[in-house]
Amino acid sequence: MIRLLACLLALLAWPGLASKAQAVERLVSLAPSLSEIVLELEAADLLVGMLDGGERPPALAEVPSVGRYGQLEMESLLRLQPDLVLLWPDSIGPAQRQQLLDFGIPLLIVEPRDLATLAEQFAEIGRRIGRAEQGRQLRQRFGTRLHGLATRYRRERPLRVFYQIWDKPLYTIGGRQIISDALRVCGAENVFADLSLPAPQVSIEAVLQRDPEVILAGSGAQLDIWKHWPDLAAVRLDQLWAVPDKGLERPSFQMLDATEQLCERLAAAQ
Repeated sequence: MIRLLACLLALLAWPGLASKAQAVERLVSLAPSLSEIVLELEAADLLVGMLDGGERPPALAEVPSVGRYGQLEMESLLRLQPDLVLLWPDSIGPAQRQQLLDFGIPLLIVEPRDLATLAEQFAEIGRRIGRAEQGRQLRQRFGTRLHGLATRYRRERPLRVFYQIWDKPLYTIGGRQIISDALRVCGAENVFADLSLPAPQVSIEAVLQRDPEVILAGSGAQLDIWKHWPDLAAVRLDQLWAVPDKGLERPSFQMLDATEQLCERLAAAQ
């Protein structure tokens, strides 16, 4: 009850809800990747709050926290009185997403399924926060480099790759997850691209059946399990590799550098 009262009082004093068309002056980001995009758009001065998840960029060290990935502190957000919240849907739970909608807080939902869409969203976020020119420039630079990577690393026959998120239990990425598109740009295909969930759980038997030529994981230790199956193509070819850059997991402009490193690594595959 006390928390609900605090939220209602914050809403009553909220100047941003009176005029949603006004220029954005107080921005909250609810995903580390979105915070990075704000930095890339040269708009860190607008950021009054952010959701934490991993190490922060040094330039955002002093920005107030509104919780951690998966658990938003709603009272903290309301006290900041943002006039726009950038939201990656999976960064908070369904109940808190609904709370934001019920409070009438202005939201911009960002969830690119592929790298081309990510480029377009630089322009959209830039337009919404008063950095339209920076957004257009980021879109142009990203698109040009992305086309170059896809051209340079195209293969006549895509390389079959299993991207392992975790080993116990075994999780991978589905075809609608943006990392799956990064693999495509690098001339590879996600062997579980037919699965629609962003991070489906799979069995060892399913991986063995699809027989990937490369297995990627967060660390070498997570790859040891596959050495028990010497007939698996990735084991036979000695292509059990750690992901070269964890920036693949943060869809912002820096993901392009991480994708390039991925392409360079996969280019060495047989």
